[in-house]
Amino acid sequence: MLEFKLAYRNLVRAGLRTWLKVAVLSLSYVLITWHYGFFSGMYKQISRAMIGDEIAGGQYWHKNYDPFDPMSLDDSHGVIPAELEVLIREKKAVPILVRQASIFPEGRVQSVLLKGIDPGQRVLRIPTAKLETEESVLPILVGRRMAKSNSLKIGNYIMIRWRDAHGTFDAIEGKIVEIMSTQVPTIDSRQLWIPLKNLQKMSGLGNESTIIVVDKDVSGRTDLPDWNFKNLDFLLKDVNDMVRSKRISGGIMYFILLFLAMLAVFDTQILSVFRRRKEIGTLMALGMTRSKMISLFTLEGALIGILAAGVAVIYGTPLIYFTATKGILFPEMVEEYGFAISRRLFPAYSVGLVLGTVIIIMVTTTIVSYLPTRKISKLKPTEALKGKIS
Repeated sequence: MLEFKLAYRNLVRAGLRTWLKVAVLSLSYVLITWHYGFFSGMYKQISRAMIGDEIAGGQYWHKNYDPFDPMSLDDSHGVIPAELEVLIREKKAVPILVRQASIFPEGRVQSVLLKGIDPGQRVLRIPTAKLETEESVLPILVGRRMAKSNSLKIGNYIMIRWRDAHGTFDAIEGKIVEIMSTQVPTIDSRQLWIPLKNLQKMSGLGNESTIIVVDKDVSGRTDLPDWNFKNLDFLLKDVNDMVRSKRISGGIMYFILLFLAMLAVFDTQILSVFRRRKEIGTLMALGMTRSKMISLFTLEGALIGILAAGVAVIYGTPLIYFTATKGILFPEMVEEYGFAISRRLFPAYSVGLVLGTVIIIMVTTTIVSYLPTRKISKLKPTEALKGKIS
C-alpha cells in the first residue's frame, strides 16, 4: 500500500510528463482496438454475404469445373448424383448450370456467364422467385453492377447468343425481370441468371449442372464420383488471405506505434531514476529495501498503463460505438475491388479483443518500466544521497 501511495504521488507530481505518456498509450489502446475491429467486421461482413448469396453450406463442383478457366465450362457439367437429387427435392440443395454466352448491349458484344438456377430454391438469398413467370419470353435476373455497366433496367429486352452441347450456336431474346442488390461480385458482374430448366433445354443438357450448392444444415458432405465437395474454408480462402494480410500489415504499423510509446516510457523512467536519485537514497536510508524500490518504479509504469486505459475509455468508447453502429462509408469504387464489400462497413468489436489489447499494452508497459530500475539493485544509499548513480 505504501508503494502504491508513493507511486501515485510521484505520477501526480510529474505533471505534464505523466499526461504525455498517458496520451500516447491511450492512443495505442484506441487505434489497435479500432484497427482489429475494422478487419474483424470486414471479414464477418464479406463472409456473411458470400455464405448467404453464393456458397451457403458448401458447393459440389463438377470435376472439370474451374472458375478461373472459362474454357473449362464447355466440359464442366454432369448428371446430378442420386444422393443430391434427394436434397434438391427437399429444397436443401440447388443445382446451377453455367454456360458461356454473349449479349449485345447498345450495339456491342460482351461475353457473359449464363447461369441456370431453380426459381423456387430456398438455399441462397438471391431473389430467384422473380424468374417464375407465365410470360413466354425468357426471364432474366441480373445484379446491380451488371445492370449499371450495361445500362439495363427492369423490362428491357436483351439478345443472348450461346452454344449448345453439340457446338451449335443459337440466340434468343430475354427480358430483365429483376435487378438484385448483392455485395458479392462473383454472382453479379457479367452474369445473367435464368431458370435452370430453360438453360438445360437450350443447351441440350437435361438434368445436368455445373455446381450444386447445399444448405448450411446439411451435414456429412463428402466427395462423390465426378463431383468434388468444396467446404467453407476452401471457398472463403481468398477472403481469409486478404484479411490476414491486412491484419499483418496493420500489425506492423501498430507495433511501431507501440514501440514508440514504450520507448517514451523507457526513456522517461531512466530520466526519473536519474532525477530522483536523492529521493531514492533517502528512502533506502530510511529502510526501504532495493526490491521495494524497484517495485515502486515498476508500479508507476503500471499505473500509467491503467490511467491510459481509463483515458482511452473516455474518448475511445464514443468513437468505437459510433463506427460500430453507423458504419464507415467508402467511395463507390470499393465495389470494384472484387470482394463482397459494401460501401458501408461495420467494424466488429468483442470483449476478447478489448481485453487482449489492454493486457498486451499493460504487460508491455510494466516490463518496460521495470528494465531501467535494475540500476537501483546496485545502488548504495550513500552514493544516492550524494546524487551519484553509475
